[in-house]
Amino acid sequence: MAKKLLGQLKLQIPAGSANPSPPVGPALGQRGINIMEFCKAFNAKTQDQEKGMPMPVVIDYYQDKSFTFVVKTPPASYLLKKAAGLAKGGQEPGRVNAGSVTLAQCREIAEAKLKDLNTNDPDQGAKIIAGSARAMGLTVTE
Repeated sequence: MAKKLLGQLKLQIPAGSANPSPPVGPALGQRGINIMEFCKAFNAKTQDQEKGMPMPVVIDYYQDKSFTFVVKTPPASYLLKKAAGLAKGGQEPGRVNAGSVTLAQCREIAEAKLKDLNTNDPDQGAKIIAGSARAMGLTVTE
């Protein structure tokens, strides 16, 4: 008999830094998920990533208290800030230029995030990432 899916939980956790403290512990605990088991599995799966990089994770939890999870690619905003060398995005997007990224950098980010984007074409993915960059107050140059 197949396990009965109770629900799905989406979190954003720093790579290699999952621990039982808030927000991870309470979110998992109230759903009956073994917190330490998840933290160990997540940290093992993200140990090859840059420490502290925000990693979206989707957790499916079942009636028998078991769970499965999928780690997604880091958010485009994080990768764009890293590419532009910024600590944070623009405070007034559309009015004040916070920095700039090249179209080649957008394409690199799109290729890294291709499995999580709404396209299979890297050129279209670069356009999606460039749109995110403009929304953050970054200038996209050739």
